Amino acid sequence: MKTNQPLWRISVLTTAEAEDAVSELLASVTGAAVAAYYDLDRQLSTVSVFLEQGTFSPAKTRAEVAAGLARIQGFGLDPGAAKIEVTRIKREDWAESWKRHFKPMVIRARNAAGSPAAGIRSLLIKPSWSKKRATRNQSVVILDPGLSFGTGQHPTTGFCLHEIARCLKPGPPQSFLDIGTGSGILAIAAAKLGYAPVEAFDFDPESVRVAGQNARKNRVQDRITLTRGDITKLPLRAARQFDLVCANLISTLLIAERRRIVRRLKPGGTLVLAGILAAEFTQVERAFADFKLRLHSNRTENEWCSGAFCFV
Repeated sequence: MKTNQPLWRISVLTTAEAEDAVSELLASVTGAAVAAYYDLDRQLSTVSVFLEQGTFSPAKTRAEVAAGLARIQGFGLDPGAAKIEVTRIKREDWAESWKRHFKPMVIRARNAAGSPAAGIRSLLIKPSWSKKRATRNQSVVILDPGLSFGTGQHPTTGFCLHEIARCLKPGPPQSFLDIGTGSGILAIAAAKLGYAPVEAFDFDPESVRVAGQNARKNRVQDRITLTRGDITKLPLRAARQFDLVCANLISTLLIAERRRIVRRLKPGGTLVLAGILAAEFTQVERAFADFKLRLHSNRTENEWCSGAFCFV
């Protein structure tokens, strides 16, 4: 990758009400990281993604975003003017936008006692430029998202992180699979808390590259098996099953590939599904009920709903 080349920025000017929906739309259309800024004076949000040159078609992407905005309006959300802009920017402008957007956060591991990471009670997730220090019994996850999605700020990623902490049990290490790893944040958090083995994959090679960088930065690269993979092309018969599986994907993909996802979950394991519009969650829940999976816990935040499922 030529780091001196400019980037494309795709932005949508929208309302605060529709900010989360537009963020998920841009992430799903482009597979890129999302930054959102709210202008208090104008009471409008600008949602943006940043892409490498030559990795997408500006005209095609603009058309897909426009169609998605129409669907958002169909769900009853008001996206406002929903003005779409496609422009080229300097790479350093993109870097500064992430510094303003990504703030440190803490994920508490309430069940950490007795685990392989005994004594670690919480994770401090922060970018490399943050000066915030860890407290006692707190492990640090350094995360610079690059051009891939996932900082923990989005409700769906946040739910997955809390479930990773909640599901941690005393005793032998539990295994973890991250489907659609993005920045690698979930796999890194699981490794830090003591899950083993930890496997993660993503369809986007840029995400795999950035996730690998983040794993090395956190010194867990030897504890995570990270690969490029397409959920739609995985064999139906899984080579390994896991105690905890996280799939942070759009609802249509979750439903279409539910058989492949479920077959990678151990009996007695937990499946975490995220990235789902609240209006579509019931459909997802019914689809996985066909495989004897029952909703254990869920959370709705703004327009998004995520859930943890266990076998009946």
